[in-house]
Amino acid sequence: MNFPENPICFDEAALATAAPSPVSHRTCGEALVRLLEGYGVEYVFGIPGVHTVELYRGIAASSIRHVTPRHEQGAGFMADGYARVTGNPGVCFIITGPGMTNIATAMAQAYADSIPMLVVSSVNARRELGSGDGRLHELPSQRNVFAGLTAFSHTLYDPAELPQVLARAFAVFKSARPRPVHIEIPLDVIVASANGIALSPAPLPAKPHASAAALAEAAFLLSSARRPLILAGGGALSAAAQLRELAERLQAPVALTINAKGLLPCAHPLLIGSTQSLPETRAMIREADVVLAVGTELGETDYDVVFDGGFSIEGSLVRIDIDAQQLMRNFRPDVGILGDAEQALGGISDILDKFESVVIEPTWGAARVAAVRSAVCVNYDGPAHAQKRLIDTIVGALRNVIIVGDSTSPVYVGNFMHDASAPRSWFNSSTGYGTLGYGLPAAIGAQLAAPRRPVVCLIGDGGLQFTLPELASAVEARAPVVVVVWNNFGYGEIRKYMAARDIVPVGVDIFTPDFIALARGFGCDATSVDNPKALAAALQHAVSRQAPTVIEVREADWFAKVSS
Repeated sequence: MNFPENPICFDEAALATAAPSPVSHRTCGEALVRLLEGYGVEYVFGIPGVHTVELYRGIAASSIRHVTPRHEQGAGFMADGYARVTGNPGVCFIITGPGMTNIATAMAQAYADSIPMLVVSSVNARRELGSGDGRLHELPSQRNVFAGLTAFSHTLYDPAELPQVLARAFAVFKSARPRPVHIEIPLDVIVASANGIALSPAPLPAKPHASAAALAEAAFLLSSARRPLILAGGGALSAAAQLRELAERLQAPVALTINAKGLLPCAHPLLIGSTQSLPETRAMIREADVVLAVGTELGETDYDVVFDGGFSIEGSLVRIDIDAQQLMRNFRPDVGILGDAEQALGGISDILDKFESVVIEPTWGAARVAAVRSAVCVNYDGPAHAQKRLIDTIVGALRNVIIVGDSTSPVYVGNFMHDASAPRSWFNSSTGYGTLGYGLPAAIGAQLAAPRRPVVCLIGDGGLQFTLPELASAVEARAPVVVVVWNNFGYGEIRKYMAARDIVPVGVDIFTPDFIALARGFGCDATSVDNPKALAAALQHAVSRQAPTVIEVREADWFAKVSS
């Protein structure tokens, strides 16, 4: 029997029927690229395949830079990291079937954390959709698979629909709660003529403005508060100035979620930190007579990471959110404000100008924050302080650094103990969906988004093995990320979790490869360090080289040196 040289070519008959005609015209795939340029897209992350090559027809002549990950999950995480740094959507071109199921975890992480992401995929030709004929990459309904991971999932049946569907997607990213959007384009539609469609981006609506009545009601409650307190989340990232002004006016302590770190400067006297899951901070929140929650889900991964159900709000609750449904989840507000955080916080401050000065209790405000921070710090153990020293060394060595974390022990410590110097400078995958393997590709996306800032990926040895081949992507994309690997030779946190429950550890003591040799094999610089001075020197050398670098820190060695 004679086999073709490339087995994938058995699907070329389907592509041939959808191939563009010899007559010169702009295809739907080319129109897509032009429209993305108009919306300001800088990068597309994707792995070209037989079903997506026609999406690439217009890329070479465009201003968009293409980045090739080594796995579609990596593409999604890169887009996520890019979006978290810029606030703009990360864009992916993904192949039908396995490409889409590969990126599903990244889309779910972005969905959970309200991150804008546009995933454009191919899908089988219109006449083949849902046929069950066993076509290459066929799913019964690809769109339905991803409907639950997106703001919407749309099948483009006609090139004429493209401008409207993209306008809907970018309206979600700019004007609503940002989440992934999936647009799938059948093979015969990708190559169809799009000569007649408009290629200019649509004017997008502004974010919804809060009603005057709701703002007035919130201002009245806050003006009478003796113990006001603010809980701010990632939905307030664009409102740092307004949040600080209102907090200082009210002398209200401020607790930030992980994705909101940096909204108040790290040394601000009203900054509680991100310790809402700890008893001392929870007690303070219960004492507040009015709590203002802005841009936060009030969800488990920021307020109850100890999973004991002990977080509560006992005072009056004012909530600001761009998502009407989210206003009613977890904690029902006394005043619900639907609108943009920046406008709503500024509006409350403007109304408070008409009230007499707010008078808080003498032991509240900065004094209470200082007492809580001191009480929280006393309870941190030696290993926590040693891992905090790791983070402090990174921040001290690299000015204006962005730290992108995975699900690993130093990141968990940093979520509690580290206060970022600016918004969008500390984020990780331990919140929301909580996946492993996020850190490296997300850091690559962050580095591409901020080429003049140092970017450090803080990741464990277990998590790094999920997406280790993306080191090659970093080299290829000329993204000089610094990967700090916290190596405890296995799934250390799960090992401790099992032991605490009297479960004999199984499956956590995994084989750990030689990361230094592997990193060099991928074309990266690599070294090992075991103390803060050596780490600082390695970090400074890494950023001077402007090449991807892996720095291994073995947990036992670091603890021995830092604790001694």
